[in-house]
Amino acid sequence: MTLPRALSKLGYCSRTQAEVLIAAGRVTVDGRRITDPSSWIDLDRALIAVDGTEISAEKQAYFMLNKPRGLVTTRDDPEGRPTVYDCLRDLDARHLSPVGRLDKASEGLLLFTNDTVLAQALLDPITHVGKKYHVQVNRIMEQDLLDRMERGIVDDGELLTATSARLLRSGERNGWIEVELKEGRNRQIRRMLEALDVECLRLVRVSFGGLALGDLPKGTVRALTDAEVLELRRRAGMEKGGRNGTRAGRNATS
Repeated sequence: MTLPRALSKLGYCSRTQAEVLIAAGRVTVDGRRITDPSSWIDLDRALIAVDGTEISAEKQAYFMLNKPRGLVTTRDDPEGRPTVYDCLRDLDARHLSPVGRLDKASEGLLLFTNDTVLAQALLDPITHVGKKYHVQVNRIMEQDLLDRMERGIVDDGELLTATSARLLRSGERNGWIEVELKEGRNRQIRRMLEALDVECLRLVRVSFGGLALGDLPKGTVRALTDAEVLELRRRAGMEKGGRNGTRAGRNATS
């Protein structure tokens, strides 16, 4: 595998960050300085060091955050806006990365891990891992509108489809719907609603791969249990008997 991929798989940093380190001459392999990010290595045999310190595989860590509205899903923001990492201050989050994103206006369940293989498998379209959202809209959603979301809506040349869309509850002027997605298009739910001339008032992710947000307080982070991690791996096809196990596992490590 490439050297940036190896550093990412070891949980040291992202591939992009690794490319910067390599180009700066800070990475050695078996004592030899490497400055070409496209260099290939045998991870099982190579001795990798950054700034003279040997890099070994970190203990894998898995966390769930109830993301508040108004935070951006990035480590550093050039505009100085608050980020999701502000909620991880009590953790050693240097090597933790979010699994996918929630935009600034969205809330709810956001996973963090240094297990890059699982993260990639969860986001791979091949595995069809579902994510559920509770969405407040500015009108009563008739069944026809929900059916249209399930049939698919073309926006800017893309076909956007909800796996399921159902009414949760309605008031006099607005309502809440539950939408499940098994694809990850940019601002997908908001774009679908805009195409239907419906305004999204709030958008909360309530589950990811069967893992429920539950009653975790806003802005709070907690470690996943072993059983929860095992279920995520199963849904991502990484455990024996999981869906698409062979193909998903191969894709996640390629």
